[in-house]
Amino acid sequence: MSLIRKLLSLLLYTINTIFWFVPIFICGLIKLLPIPLLQKTMSLVAKWCANKWVACNSLSQNLIAPYQLNVSGLDELKPKDWYLVIANHQSWVDILVLQRVFHNKIPFLNFFLKKELLYVPILGLAWWALDFPFMTRTSKSQLKKNPKLRGKDIETTRKACEKFKTMPVSIVNFVEGTRFTEYKHSKQKSPFNHLLKPKAGGIAFVMQAMGEQISKVVNVTIHYPEGVPTFADFIAGKVKSVNVQVEVMPVSANLIGDYSNDPEFRVRFQSELNTLWQAKDAQIAELANKQ
Repeated sequence: MSLIRKLLSLLLYTINTIFWFVPIFICGLIKLLPIPLLQKTMSLVAKWCANKWVACNSLSQNLIAPYQLNVSGLDELKPKDWYLVIANHQSWVDILVLQRVFHNKIPFLNFFLKKELLYVPILGLAWWALDFPFMTRTSKSQLKKNPKLRGKDIETTRKACEKFKTMPVSIVNFVEGTRFTEYKHSKQKSPFNHLLKPKAGGIAFVMQAMGEQISKVVNVTIHYPEGVPTFADFIAGKVKSVNVQVEVMPVSANLIGDYSNDPEFRVRFQSELNTLWQAKDAQIAELANKQ
């Protein structure tokens, strides 16, 4: 039975993705025309298609591989506001869960992408059509060769994000930088029981580039009571329940600063993030004990 569910789910995901990807790609082609009003219209159309893609994926989950979704903390969210979403990361299933939880609650979830990904055939244009922000990061070796490049990455990214001043957006950041595994946990010697060490640089970069635009930080804790699933487990219906706890936090002025060049700010930022991660670790332990 699980094999049938898996094949049917995979078929529906594939059909749904192709069906909505085509108009998103076409929107990207039309956006290449340097007409601001047309570009903004195509962005809205592309996001509408992406939202329908998420809705159809959620419908597929309910029909073929249903699971109980236990969510708390969504009351303060608005579909027309600016958010930074941070979450622990255990599986690619996390993205599908986040999309389902926040569908029509906040703007479509966007990820910061490296500027090089803009040139990936087909996908790069689709991401651009959806207004995924592309960031530039100058390496330490490049800075040594040319110190004048210092600060250029933030400046370039800020310019790329100017469109979000009038267009609500949700930026997602998996703060650990990679999916949790016992091997990575052991290799890192992480001080947390259920989490990897948080990487402050990525989220600090987002806050430095977009801090004035972001209204709230949405802190998400994801827990799988039956154990962390693979995508294959998920589409086969082996996931019976998922716990998601959401905490909406104000954007503190203490979170915005020059992480790269201000040592005091860097220490303060890392300390605040570690405190947040300690609370998240305790949350996961509490959820695990309730099983």
